[in-house]
Amino acid sequence: MEAVVDVGGRPGFDCGGFCSFCYFKGVNWVEPLGCKQCAPHKKGCDYCSRYILEIQPGFKSLDQLIFEASQQCAFSRPDAITIKGNGDASFHPDLLKLVQTLSNGEIPIQLDYTSGKGFSRGDEAGPLVDAGLKRISFSVFSTNPELRRRYVNDKHPEAVLANLRTFCERADLYAMIVLIPGINDGPELEKTCQDLSDMGAKGLMLMSFANSKEQGLIFGNDPVMPGIIPYPVEEISRIATKIYEQYDMRVIGTPLWDPLTGAPFALAHHKEELDRLPAIERSATIITSSVAYPLLSAIFEELGEAVNVVAVNKEIGGLITIEDFNRLNLEDIRETVLIPGMVLAHDREIRQALRRDGVRRLVFRGPDALTVESERSIYLTREEVIARELEAFSGLIFQINELGGDLEESSSGRQLQGRYGLKSGDGPHCQESSLESDEDEEVEIAAQ
Repeated sequence: MEAVVDVGGRPGFDCGGFCSFCYFKGVNWVEPLGCKQCAPHKKGCDYCSRYILEIQPGFKSLDQLIFEASQQCAFSRPDAITIKGNGDASFHPDLLKLVQTLSNGEIPIQLDYTSGKGFSRGDEAGPLVDAGLKRISFSVFSTNPELRRRYVNDKHPEAVLANLRTFCERADLYAMIVLIPGINDGPELEKTCQDLSDMGAKGLMLMSFANSKEQGLIFGNDPVMPGIIPYPVEEISRIATKIYEQYDMRVIGTPLWDPLTGAPFALAHHKEELDRLPAIERSATIITSSVAYPLLSAIFEELGEAVNVVAVNKEIGGLITIEDFNRLNLEDIRETVLIPGMVLAHDREIRQALRRDGVRRLVFRGPDALTVESERSIYLTREEVIARELEAFSGLIFQINELGGDLEESSSGRQLQGRYGLKSGDGPHCQESSLESDEDEEVEIAAQ
């Protein structure tokens, strides 16, 4: 068991100011988009009105954080405690006390994210490690102080880089680099990778830069950096693989590629594992993101013809909005549809968008996640990633078998029925909680 302590904070305020490439730079208040947590007849809830915009009153107090942690750990001691937040934890005034109190010299502490901008002396890392900090995700961008000063809004880059070295030497440090063409790529990236390797970093997350609505800027703040055309995700994957082969550290290219595990959707690269999935007994269409599409469709094509996969023009599934559904060509959409569980649209509007051609489709939210994001897979083995995907895909197939349409009476359909020995009744079924029906609707979207 792992506990998570959220220190709160606000992007741009509790982080020393926006980085030039920050996803939240330029975001103002926006109309709620709708989500799985909204009431059936009302678009807008605390999650899609406040939480996804990371609107917080500021950092939580030390006493509140200790109380929240104690509630999670009341009945069992966690294997580790992760500290996360919407701001930058290095700016929390009681970070050292928090680590000392949570660890108590026994429980390893993991810091989920920091850019280090809150460190100004250069000697802050040592006491944190002594207090129990064992793993840290550090947004480096570059080991060139001037690039950090200009693009990370770092007021003390030399001090931050000194702390970076200490963390690399004394803890498990996983560096993050948002790769921006013409700025921190090429020779600058090579120098940063060499520095990280020499310091002893455990891993590097090479991250795609989002600069358009299709890449996930859904709050009216695109572009973040006018004139910059980001690397496509395929190029990020290629660069990540090259770095992985050159340096002695784990390297991933997010959102598409972990060279060691094959995540996300490792099953697309390890098709021999697909025999461990249950049989698909009914028909459905799965709507997904443009990045997930080739991998997800490859998996279901291997499993037969019962399920087809269709992509919208959005790279991240959890950031799909009602605009994406309204623009979707419905020609290949079957009468039972599953969508990513976390899409940011209201259920009623999704139904309307997917029925605008007159076909009364049944629409259901699927699992929140089918795979391990590459920035999480960097901490896992190949076997752990595959095990998690098999569990998630089995749950999705159980859901399809309970909610899907009839298979066509064809040789391919009969062949599919008997392909695997495990049937939907042989394992735990997905749990769905149906929303209340609209007055003019017979079927609502089921929430995973």
